[in-house]
Amino acid sequence: MINIKEIKDRRGLKKFINLAWDIYKDDKDWVPPLKGDLLNTLLGKDNPLFMSGEHSFFIAYKEKKAVGRILVGINESLNEQKNAMDGYFSLFESIEDKEVSFALLDKASEWLKERGKRILKGPVSPTNGDDYRGLLVEGFNGPPVLMNSYNHEYYVKFFDEYGLTKHLDLFAYYFDVSCAKMDRYEKVSKYAMERYNFQIDSINLKKIDNEMQDIKKILDIAMPEEWEDLVPPTIEEIRAEGAKLKPLADEKLILIARSEGKPIAFAIALPNYNEVIKKINGKLFPFGFLKFLYYRKKIKGFRIFVLFVIPEFRKKGVSGTMFYKFFENGLKQEYTYAEGSTIGETNKEMRADIEKTGGIRYRTYRLFKKDI
Repeated sequence: MINIKEIKDRRGLKKFINLAWDIYKDDKDWVPPLKGDLLNTLLGKDNPLFMSGEHSFFIAYKEKKAVGRILVGINESLNEQKNAMDGYFSLFESIEDKEVSFALLDKASEWLKERGKRILKGPVSPTNGDDYRGLLVEGFNGPPVLMNSYNHEYYVKFFDEYGLTKHLDLFAYYFDVSCAKMDRYEKVSKYAMERYNFQIDSINLKKIDNEMQDIKKILDIAMPEEWEDLVPPTIEEIRAEGAKLKPLADEKLILIARSEGKPIAFAIALPNYNEVIKKINGKLFPFGFLKFLYYRKKIKGFRIFVLFVIPEFRKKGVSGTMFYKFFENGLKQEYTYAEGSTIGETNKEMRADIEKTGGIRYRTYRLFKKDI
């Protein structure tokens, strides 16, 4: 007998979070989230997704033991702009029991149908960002890089059997920074900057608000209208995301390109803090923080999250030059590898740029959908 209970308080949310420790207790590749950060996200603190519509949390119980969970909600802002009737699910977890998985997905579908929605999509980011987005379907060969999804392989089978179908695949690319052909990239980048009159600088965190305004200008122009699941964020959403990322930022890994003072592109990468987080089991305090400070100096890789170029400057070497800058700065700081993720399968221009600069596709994350 499976019993699905809705979570409505802080205590319940802690149970929702802690369930993952049971699901992955014997999995050496799982990276525990920081409990405090995830709790703040689920409580809605600076969470743009929850500001955009109703949502609920559910835990599945079997013989009084918690065995699965799901977050379900509606992004009304996205639906309005895309003329859609969609609902989403996120942070799905289940023991290896098809009935539990199906019961959770049934609950999410039922909750959305009661609110007039027609399509279930997910797993989406619980912040409408690029964290925990998509289900890992290929590349079960090691721990995830910072904020990327991770799940048991049996989830893929359960989703398929439930009738969820592919909505969009998202790719992750691996770079061996130490083997990058820097001489070649330097020549190509120098030529592109001179011919098309642009330069690339690291972000100035002392003038963060001005930088955020420029990032907003780029996103408004560069984000393709045909992307079903994304719309340009508001300046408030950008500031909220920036506030969360600033303590983690390495200035040399956040780049803005300008031409004659006009912002034309930006790219964001962060050190792969998962190398550290894995060692502290979800708790910064009382002793995890000391481990964090010690091991953060030993991080060997970084994740390139975002790269947008305005249409006027596409196919002019801007994105390739940004990758060169990442590698150049990364080598100076003794990083040995990088991951570029997640890149939508339909973003063929960006995929081509990544592959030209040595990126090897090694993981796939899938967004699913189902008519309800």
